[in-house]
Amino acid sequence: MDTRLPPVPERLHALDAVRGGALLLGVLVHASMSWLPGAQWFWPVHDATPASLAGIAFYVPHMFRMLLFFLLAGFFARMARERLGAAGFLRDRARRIAAPLATAWFPMLMAIVAVTVWAAWIANHGQLPPAPPTPPLSPEHFPLTHLWFLYVLLLCYGAALALRATFGRIAACVRVAERAAHGLAGLAGPLLLALPLALALFTQNGWFAWFGIPTPDQSLYPNIAACTGFGSAFGFGWLLHRQPDRLRAWAARWPLHLVLAVVATAGCLGWIGLAPRLAPATRDVATAAYALAYAFAGWNWTFALVGAGMRHLSGYGRIRRYLADASYWIYIVHLPLVMALQVLASLLPWPWYVELPLVLTVAMALSLASYDLLVRNTFVGAWLNGRRRPRGLPAAR
Repeated sequence: MDTRLPPVPERLHALDAVRGGALLLGVLVHASMSWLPGAQWFWPVHDATPASLAGIAFYVPHMFRMLLFFLLAGFFARMARERLGAAGFLRDRARRIAAPLATAWFPMLMAIVAVTVWAAWIANHGQLPPAPPTPPLSPEHFPLTHLWFLYVLLLCYGAALALRATFGRIAACVRVAERAAHGLAGLAGPLLLALPLALALFTQNGWFAWFGIPTPDQSLYPNIAACTGFGSAFGFGWLLHRQPDRLRAWAARWPLHLVLAVVATAGCLGWIGLAPRLAPATRDVATAAYALAYAFAGWNWTFALVGAGMRHLSGYGRIRRYLADASYWIYIVHLPLVMALQVLASLLPWPWYVELPLVLTVAMALSLASYDLLVRNTFVGAWLNGRRRPRGLPAAR
């Protein structure tokens, strides 16, 4: 058997594909939520036939998908900074991150509100229940919706550029950063990265342990656990770009990280169960152990998927390239569409294992069609993907 690892190519097709996959997993996570037991307490749509097994579709991807995304976002951010310079990087991020956030936030919010009202009208047998009290709009109470990741990305860019400007010319600081990246990319990396995240989760006020890292979607001030998890992932990705050869080591040992991820995930689920726990976790030894196992599993999933991508997806693939390009648009527009399909599915008497795949299939088909027709070869595609691309699959190589 040939054990040689593929060289790091000029275009990192593997990392593009894995990053796109992390975004597309968000569609699965959100699509599963109306079938979770107790969904009426945390999601606008709840199906009449909930099932604990549907919790796997939410729980497992939610452990790692945003850690994975922010790691690769940091990696590609430093790549862009080195290629474009500081001024060019800021212009590029303003066009591809800040502008989509500013443009899409309000329409997505209004669409989500509309579907929420529709779901409430159906659940209340054709009448609207009294509107719940909502706090006035403020930095403390700001519904970022599922686009919160763009806002947090902007914060990460600002922090990275500030730290680079402050310490980037100090040789001792650069050496320390390189050694830290080398150590974190090693075999003990998932444990080292899990420790601060586990501490942040354990000390998070009102932590709902089943849901992992609290999503920072309701305020312009991200919670400490989200800052720790996603900020450390972004920073590690930024530093990892200085040592891309470390990715080859991940490609060699991705099966080991996969086994560790599966074992840790099984342990977490064995303790907390498949159905959501809707009470805040107590601060005891069991919760501390769970927090560490959860963070350890998330980081091992991240190492395993990046390594598997580097091992098996480093070559060019037309479908992978297309889906990687489309993933950004799909994630931006998917949530109200998925919620509307969940409302329709709630009217059907079918089991969850029929309805959930149907919702996913229809949502992906409509999202991909809108991308190809309205985005790929338009100015919106230039915003999101850097330039316009011809409609349809890319040319074969």
